[in-house]
Amino acid sequence: MCAAGRRRGRRERALLWCVLVAAWEAAWGQLRYSVPEEMPKGSFVGDVAKDLGLELTALRDRGLRIFDKGRTQYFSLHGKTGHLVTAERIDREQLCESVQRCVLRCEVIVEGEIQVYGIEVEITDINDNAPSFREAEKELRIIETTSPGSRFPLPRAHDPDSGANSLQRYELSGDEHFSLAVQAGPGGDQRPELVLAKALDREEAAFHELVLRASDGGDPARTGTARIRVAVLDANDNAPVFGQAEYTVRVPEDVPVGSTLLTVTATDADEGINGNIKYSLQKFPVKASKILHLDAETGAITLVRSLDFEEAALYELEVEAHDGGELFDTAKVAITVTDVNDNAPELRLSSTLSEISEDAPSGTVVALLHVQDRDSGANGEVRCSIAENLPFRLERSLGDYYRVVTSRQLDREEVAEYNVTVRAADGGSPALRSSAVLALRVLDVNDNAPVFAEARYSARLPENNAAGALVLTQAQPNTDWRFSQTQRPGTSGSQNGEEGGAWPNNQFDTEMLQAMILASANEAADGNSTLGGGTGTMGLSARYGPQFTLQHVPDYRQNVYIPGSTATLTNAAGKRDAKNSGSSGGNKKKSGKKEKK
Repeated sequence: MCAAGRRRGRRERALLWCVLVAAWEAAWGQLRYSVPEEMPKGSFVGDVAKDLGLELTALRDRGLRIFDKGRTQYFSLHGKTGHLVTAERIDREQLCESVQRCVLRCEVIVEGEIQVYGIEVEITDINDNAPSFREAEKELRIIETTSPGSRFPLPRAHDPDSGANSLQRYELSGDEHFSLAVQAGPGGDQRPELVLAKALDREEAAFHELVLRASDGGDPARTGTARIRVAVLDANDNAPVFGQAEYTVRVPEDVPVGSTLLTVTATDADEGINGNIKYSLQKFPVKASKILHLDAETGAITLVRSLDFEEAALYELEVEAHDGGELFDTAKVAITVTDVNDNAPELRLSSTLSEISEDAPSGTVVALLHVQDRDSGANGEVRCSIAENLPFRLERSLGDYYRVVTSRQLDREEVAEYNVTVRAADGGSPALRSSAVLALRVLDVNDNAPVFAEARYSARLPENNAAGALVLTQAQPNTDWRFSQTQRPGTSGSQNGEEGGAWPNNQFDTEMLQAMILASANEAADGNSTLGGGTGTMGLSARYGPQFTLQHVPDYRQNVYIPGSTATLTNAAGKRDAKNSGSSGGNKKKSGKKEKK
């Protein structure tokens, strides 16, 4: 009972540790999963939403998607469940030839947070490939005087699977004259050799038929076979000899197709057919066979397809020189591909805002930018920049991502729309460049109050003056003009003036009229705003803008006046103009604003 409790406790601690590790990786923007190769399309890989701590109900609001880099997408994301699934059947051997650990990477973007998370998916191997020989049949020619114990190279099998599923052993079946020996190469690969166990007699048998079998370590094991035919010849006592054990060359990736990269040379002291040397490739990657060609007669290695440093930076080959009697020598060839600056930086706006409020604080993220360069070294080092006279700056994010953020508060009255060009240049000489444009509209907020040209207006008017207009200096355009309720013009006995609107015309004195006006320009255009409460008062002219219109001659005995010294200015929303309430004359403009006339 106690032992079972301890085991249960260990399992709970192990589970807790796995949860903590997953949470730690998610917090640092990195998720890791694994999936076997050859799984059907739509197979489950991992629960991204759960591992990132996102609720299913929030997926629609935040927006979760895989960032498209313009290349083959091996995974897709279910928007409703947040599950990462395979987008197609994945062949590990096709993607990761000669690589022990096959890892595919992608990025998931949370739109609502403008955040990116990296995902690594390891593609594990299954035993879906059998060992195979490039040559299904091989003929060896051995002189009859060859001493027992002599060894001859046999064809090597190739199995693209990895680990235990890869090639594990060779077997030979045939007759008593031969046995099999397997040598370990420098990289741990197996090299089968035919060992002469018993002296040959051409008169007894001119040919010997053998079968070489290669097996992998799968369960069940897969096998491949090659037929070996040994022809017994007359004496050949000299083997070919290469001039050097290893040939190395460095070539730029833009070397023209058809160029000879190097030539291997071997010599043989024999004459005739026994001294006739042929060259062949014994160990080489599959990619090398599509790009490089070895001339069997001259030993020249030429380029048949363009090199690409980003695909392969090194090709290692093993060349065999054999004479007419099947004596041989081997040499190693290493071709190193050097990088040239043939890839411009790739710059993409992965997530952007289309508009931003002008009162957004400094540091607001407006775009997420991804940059990459397939070149290596200095040619692949990318520098990003934006114009210094713009209110934006770049900040490093995860890996090759940048954030575009505001460097100060924006002002729509200064600039209403920005086209921000984000530029990228690599470290090549000359540098290759690319750019992207972010269009951003600035939204207005009510941060400017109307401003009068003068703080006080006054006029002297004869009592018998004919009807006419007293034009006042217009304030800034597009402002809201109104009289407060307590400032409507009228008689001394009535705040709103006479209902009939007729003012007597029997005095020849003058009256000082003083006013401070705040009225709606829109209402003025409609002809709906008036200074008084009815007809026969002073009003606004729709045709000439904000002004007094004298419709009747004022009567001195009615004591008509408009107070000016105690006026209170208000805007259309009823808010006090706090910026200019302390001003005694002239305008006080908003700092940094262009004066509007």
